[in-house]
Amino acid sequence: MTNATKIFSTLSEARERLNAIIEHSFDGIFITDAKANVIRINHAYEVITGLKKEEVLGKNMADLVHDKLISESGSLQVIKTKQPVTLQQRFRSGKEALVTSSPIFDADGKFIMIVTNVRDLTEIYNLKAVVQEKTAAMDRLALELEHLQTTAEENQEIIAKDETTLAAMLLANRVASMDTTVILLGETGVGKEVMARYIFQHSQRAKNSFIKVNCGAIPENLIESELFGYEGGAFTGANKNGKIGLFELANNGTLFLDEIGELPKDMQVKLLRALQEQEIMRVGGTKPVKINVRIIAATNRNLEEMVKDGTFREDLYYRLTVFPISIPPLRMRKKDIIPLALSFLKKLNQKYQMKKYFTDLSMQLLHEYDWPGNIRELKNIVERAIIISPADAIKPENLHIHSPNKPIVIIKEKDFGENSKNSLPPFPDFPINLKHELEKIEYTYMTQAYEVLGNVRDAAKNLGLTPSTFVRKRKQYQQKNAESERT
Repeated sequence: MTNATKIFSTLSEARERLNAIIEHSFDGIFITDAKANVIRINHAYEVITGLKKEEVLGKNMADLVHDKLISESGSLQVIKTKQPVTLQQRFRSGKEALVTSSPIFDADGKFIMIVTNVRDLTEIYNLKAVVQEKTAAMDRLALELEHLQTTAEENQEIIAKDETTLAAMLLANRVASMDTTVILLGETGVGKEVMARYIFQHSQRAKNSFIKVNCGAIPENLIESELFGYEGGAFTGANKNGKIGLFELANNGTLFLDEIGELPKDMQVKLLRALQEQEIMRVGGTKPVKINVRIIAATNRNLEEMVKDGTFREDLYYRLTVFPISIPPLRMRKKDIIPLALSFLKKLNQKYQMKKYFTDLSMQLLHEYDWPGNIRELKNIVERAIIISPADAIKPENLHIHSPNKPIVIIKEKDFGENSKNSLPPFPDFPINLKHELEKIEYTYMTQAYEVLGNVRDAAKNLGLTPSTFVRKRKQYQQKNAESERT
């Protein structure tokens, strides 16, 4: 007696129960003979694939593939290899399934049929998509929080007392409420990012994201994935779930492209397409992603000259320069210097819990200086002065200002009489060694230039010397000072 006769009373009952098992299986079951002719499918197979019994029963698998009822056949592959085969298939029902076809042999080892199990993975894929969507949302939130933190740390109010600054502000006010592309032009440190934030804060997108991108700070091989994002596994080291780019992060908000003149030529083409089509393509992606972003760009370079020498695309240039705003350098905004310095001083006093203040002569010095580094240099000078000044009064010698074009001689305040009509110090006691005194002044300028500019080449250039002359004279004066100290 076989085990089957022990479980089932009759062969008919065994066949009936086997049919019930096959029909009630959650997985689809598909059976062919050894020549790939279909002899049995269950109801689950019909549901998963969208195929009806009458469409496949009695048909050969080769014909079903030829007629494109199915994309490929595991059964046909099993006939060739006599080994189990697993495929991932998408059927006309829209469902995705894992298909495993296994060869069946009789007791004598003869190949007699193929049984295929079809497992519906649609729900699993849907769950995976939900997880990926939530992961992407969390990544987006983390990036937004990072940018918001940077924004809070860098947020500065605009101080506009000078007529040239007010003229730029007037243009900013006029364009802020529109969705026009804006490009901010000006030297390094003039406050282009502050102006960009001002335009954003007064725009209709103010409640959405403001995302800053420094085009010159991102490595050339990463800039495309940073701007446009990438799909999972797009390149070695990529996040397996992919990552959204800064364009998507700024969707419905404003994207600030700082140092746009540093953008590589090949990326200029892709940026132009994003601006024209309002869509981007992720690295490794096949479907474009629609975006709704306002662009504010900024540069300290002459884009018109770059177009002429072929380093910047002409079509992108015209696309970006719809509404240019030139921000004047600080040396042309004399009325802004003291208000800015006092604003920085106030904030730094609060930060360091101090009560520092500028003397009148220090403020005169700040006002007369040319500020080649503009507002950024002014802020750094003020912060340094607050830290190194021994008393609450910030005196000229605490500012460490050096002007190559308009040399400023720092004179101690006690050398000024209340009724003095000029800024010259009192006459020295004669006789004096004029050559020695001139050498001392020259060495002082050379020392200050080197301290401020940080290298021989720039220090020499700003003093009108060749680097070799600068090094030779500086070494000569250092040796003389050392000798005088020993004597």
